[in-house]
Amino acid sequence: MKVPFSLSMAMKYLRPKRSLVSVVTLISMVGVALGVAVLIVVLSVMTGFDEVWREKILGFNAHVSVMPVRGALAEWESVCEEVETLDGVRGAAPLLDGLVLMQMDERVHTPILRGVDAVRERGVSLVPERMVEWRFSLGFDEVVVGSGVARRLGLRAGDVVTVVAPQGLVNSEEIRLPEELRVAGIFHVGMFEFDEGFVFTSLPVAGSLFEMEGGAGSVQVMLEDPMQAAVTAAALRERLGSGVVPQTWMELHQQIFTALQVEKNMMFFLLAFVALVAAFSITNTLITLTVQKTHEIGLMKALGFGNGGIMGIFLWMGLAQGVIGTGAGVGLACWVLHYRNEVLRFMSREWEVELLPPELYQLSELPARTTVGDVSLVAGLVLLFCALAGVVPAWRGGRGGAGGGGGGRRGG
Repeated sequence: MKVPFSLSMAMKYLRPKRSLVSVVTLISMVGVALGVAVLIVVLSVMTGFDEVWREKILGFNAHVSVMPVRGALAEWESVCEEVETLDGVRGAAPLLDGLVLMQMDERVHTPILRGVDAVRERGVSLVPERMVEWRFSLGFDEVVVGSGVARRLGLRAGDVVTVVAPQGLVNSEEIRLPEELRVAGIFHVGMFEFDEGFVFTSLPVAGSLFEMEGGAGSVQVMLEDPMQAAVTAAALRERLGSGVVPQTWMELHQQIFTALQVEKNMMFFLLAFVALVAAFSITNTLITLTVQKTHEIGLMKALGFGNGGIMGIFLWMGLAQGVIGTGAGVGLACWVLHYRNEVLRFMSREWEVELLPPELYQLSELPARTTVGDVSLVAGLVLLFCALAGVVPAWRGGRGGAGGGGGGRRGG
């Protein structure tokens, strides 16, 4: 296949030479590679955060929550049975939750206590599958705690802990004594907020603590496909009437996912300027080259090559630098993402700074997921920048060299 003259000349000018222009060209391509790598790494990490949040939230929380308009949901068993008749429903279980104060010796912690039905909970939650000590058992005097709660209070399976609900301490009729519950097991789901902030007990114990005996605060519905939550919620509104309000996981956690998407878009917008700066360095290199090659440009014009062919040389050069830099950047990004946790631990150890505090990010390691869409977006944008970077030098090169351009210095 015959290679166009402008492309062959562009490749000739890009070959390494012992000159300042060659060094600057290499630096420009390194700049493009770094810009591409940074963009891909950031977008991959943000996508990873989004997916981890979805996985953890959808595994720990219901896809649809059926809540009463007021008071407690007294007939939760019939509601669960009605819900389970719908197509695509994996399970339904009652929930009664609230803030409690837990004490073990001198240690105190305030997690969210969830009162559940132990049998039904296995169909709607991943907690029974994530037990790290003993089992998911919820007898009348038993509690299952998160690994973070156990660490804070120094708990082991078999220990007895004191639990009290603030709203149940004193009312107009009687003083309620704290409950003493035995730790039946410890779970670990791998998300700091849940491991540190939740404990489980039976529905009767929670009802006693929260003064809501016999009822549930809501019915939690788990689906085969979480993306069908809106359809299921609409069906539940028709079946269950106006006494309850079904809410989807998207409605309950909309702020989290919206914030993640906004943050991802803003990071992409800001870091795109890194690639833009690298493209400006390509423009600078090509303008320098047009000055250096003035004599050769004039000679090509004297041999009959038009302005379009001359401009094509510099456009091809800009695009070629972009392709090489983008390819190197994609490879560098893949390497960084593969070893991201090792790099993070090394940096934390050397700088003696916790770069991913679990208290803030609620994760034990840095998540990342690279998608074809993100890589294509970054590569396309950077190649566009690099192609545009060659426009001004191409225009200058096409106008230069008139009449032989003898005043220019011959390039190496």
